[in-house]
Amino acid sequence: MSTPYSTALAAIDAAHALDPTKVTTAGAETPYELHYARKCTSYLEKLSSTASEPLRLAIRAQHFRRWEIPRSLYPMTRPGYHAWRTFLKKRQATLVAEICVYAGYTTENAERVASLIRKEDLKTDEETQVLEDVACLVFLDDQFEQFEKEHDEEKILGILRKTWGKMSEKGHALALEIHMSKRAQELVQRALAE
Repeated sequence: MSTPYSTALAAIDAAHALDPTKVTTAGAETPYELHYARKCTSYLEKLSSTASEPLRLAIRAQHFRRWEIPRSLYPMTRPGYHAWRTFLKKRQATLVAEICVYAGYTTENAERVASLIRKEDLKTDEETQVLEDVACLVFLDDQFEQFEKEHDEEKILGILRKTWGKMSEKGHALALEIHMSKRAQELVQRALAE
């Protein structure tokens, strides 16, 4: 028997499965955003075994249909990047809230999912902090080594410091357990030492 949670999760994952970008992991090709969402859920389970349904859905959907709004649509500047990210958060939150209502959640619960996706009250909302930790952990685990190859060292060190600054102590502990290349480990240690 389906529940609002299972219905919403299935709809979110069905959208992720439409991502045209593919990755190969463990010999299987997977749409990137589905891969990303699964990684997010995996880190959520390490951070919080008792996460609420709204948090679990927000974690699973934080990149919802992101590929439809490529970064290249915005100026390749820092303000352009922030405008892109702000637009994405609002769009993703709205689309996922609609899915939640359709799946049978109350408007209040759907808005809670949307609020988490928008990362509202980051400094005071424990669940929003968990979502931020998850995003940072997946970046370090799944995206950092490629990112490191594409940017100069000073930018990389700055991004690592900012990423670390956004995380909780529990997030820090999990980050230090991530298996990384020797080069990536050295960069993380340098960023944390400065």
